[in-house]
Amino acid sequence: MGLRFSLLDRAFKRKLDERLREMELTSVQFGVLGQLARLEAAGEGEINQRALETASHVTHPTMTEILRRLEQKGFIVCRPSRADRRSKSIASTEKARCLHREVDRIDEEVYRWLCTGLSREQLEQLDEITGRMLQNTLELYRKGCEKHRD
Repeated sequence: MGLRFSLLDRAFKRKLDERLREMELTSVQFGVLGQLARLEAAGEGEINQRALETASHVTHPTMTEILRRLEQKGFIVCRPSRADRRSKSIASTEKARCLHREVDRIDEEVYRWLCTGLSREQLEQLDEITGRMLQNTLELYRKGCEKHRD
């Protein structure tokens, strides 16, 4: 079963990586854009480099280079922070928001391709089963985090 999930994961990633290469983006750069989008959606005020480093588990020098390239490509805007002039405030551009909509479309396209030949009932079962598996994973993760706090 693990091999099946691994192969499905690779199929999704391969298709996504093809599209990202067309836009001259790496998966790491896309991951940082995803973290930025999540922080923005959560209503974070100013988002700085340190917040992205923490969320992405990336070192300061690496994040500096990623942000420099993303800004050059027009996916983000970096401005001096209003709260602390030593740091930058980072924001997504419309180009980044369009990219996320395109990735959502690609995700749906790949999903439909992978589900070719499944009935509506099977698709509903797949959704229910994978939803439960995700719930189990999140519960296990939370228990692990609680265990480490003790």
